[in-house]
Amino acid sequence: MHEVLRVDSSYSTAMARRNPSGIAKIWPSLCFYSCFIGIVIKASRLAKAGRYDGEEWTKSSLEVLRLLERIGLQIEISGLTEFTSFDGPCVIIGNHMSMMETLLLPVMIQPLKPVTFVIKESLLTYPVFRHVMRSRDPVAVTRTNPRQDLKTVLEEGAKRLGEGTSIIVFPQTTRTTSFDPAEMTSIGVKLAKKAEVPIVPLALRTDAWMNGKYLKDFGRLNVRRKVYFAFGSALRVIGKGNEEQHRITEFIAAQLTNWNEG
Repeated sequence: MHEVLRVDSSYSTAMARRNPSGIAKIWPSLCFYSCFIGIVIKASRLAKAGRYDGEEWTKSSLEVLRLLERIGLQIEISGLTEFTSFDGPCVIIGNHMSMMETLLLPVMIQPLKPVTFVIKESLLTYPVFRHVMRSRDPVAVTRTNPRQDLKTVLEEGAKRLGEGTSIIVFPQTTRTTSFDPAEMTSIGVKLAKKAEVPIVPLALRTDAWMNGKYLKDFGRLNVRRKVYFAFGSALRVIGKGNEEQHRITEFIAAQLTNWNEG
């Protein structure tokens, strides 16, 4: 996604892209989902055929980003050059608000470093989506057995990192539009320490993608809310990692405060 990566580490939706008309202006969510399902079906078919690689994943992610912009959302991204400040893979640790980050992060990171997610096991059985998720070789956890999940992340995550694939971790127990540092586990820091790779902190605000009434992942899109992604300076774990955990949560809290006051 050269438009995002090209200019001094940051990206902001151009006004020309945020000019919804017709049905998109009146029913932005309806317009989005009617097109989004086509993107997902196309990606799923490629994945089932074994042809959904990193490049195709990036293309799908870009399509979703452009679709969100066309219905009126403004998206701001900063800190992308952090991924060029070191060689090799890393662990990206961030807060988790909505389905949006799972869809948009690939276009930001994959062109710079091969990447995958730590995800809930249930996503591997999700209709249509499961083929796409499985093709990305994620680390799947239960979210119900913390001890087993830690073991899985440390073993499988270290394996992916050893193969050169960066890992995105959302250490909160559940998605939430508020941020409580106490709810951020240190699982990502532990993984980075074991694999001896850097950490890139990630703060995001994606509450424009609201929770659904019947399906949590598919709620209304509020185009009045800005979308933000900010990547912080890379960290190396020293000692037990307590200081790095604190710096990650501090970064996220500070960014959210700044965005909420802006």
